[in-house]
Amino acid sequence: MFHHREQVAAGIWVGFTDTGAGNLASRLGGDPAEVARNRAALLAAMGVPHGSLRFMHQVHGTAVHRIGPAEAPGVPVADALVDGAGTSALAVLVADCVPILLVAERSDGSTAAAVAHAGRRGAAGGIATATVRALQAEGGEQVRAWLGPAICGACYEVPVDMQAEVEAVLPGSASTTRAGTPGLDLRAGLHRQLRTAGVDVTVVPGCTRESENLFSYRRDPATGRTAGLVWRVQP
Repeated sequence: MFHHREQVAAGIWVGFTDTGAGNLASRLGGDPAEVARNRAALLAAMGVPHGSLRFMHQVHGTAVHRIGPAEAPGVPVADALVDGAGTSALAVLVADCVPILLVAERSDGSTAAAVAHAGRRGAAGGIATATVRALQAEGGEQVRAWLGPAICGACYEVPVDMQAEVEAVLPGSASTTRAGTPGLDLRAGLHRQLRTAGVDVTVVPGCTRESENLFSYRRDPATGRTAGLVWRVQP
């Protein structure tokens, strides 16, 4: 069910699912009942209450949604979710794009958390640094980030002009594919960008295009979606 899972602070966990968790996206034309069962099983494995996992309607943009203290449950149109209280379970859905998980500690020891969806357009548009700024606006001082499995630079082929456009705003992202053609390694570019912003970054290995245990839109356009997750388990 989990490609990677770790406790990063007292009661706070981050993780990335694999295909064993099933498709977790409800907007792909799949069986809604199956998605509901998959989500329920995931929540049980996470140890959080049913219905407590917050999703977003991802549009490959740069909008960051802050979850308010009295906000009713919903699915905002955004590509990042920020929880200043650090009490919500947050999810980002992917199948080649980079899932970013962030935890920020305040001087009083409390934490804020966020998730972000970084495809080519979002990464080039600055979704990662926008999310960091949102966490800092919540009082977060020491920010840590985890970049989850995504399509690697050896597999992500793009036109040379597109590569140049992204490299210009996200240095370090240009790559060469195994076929010797222009490519993009978004995780490499995001890693450099976040480190420059003073963020402690962990890259979780895994190429979605290469691994049959991960969903990949490039490998199969009818594929499902895995999740990047940040959650708190109450003692």
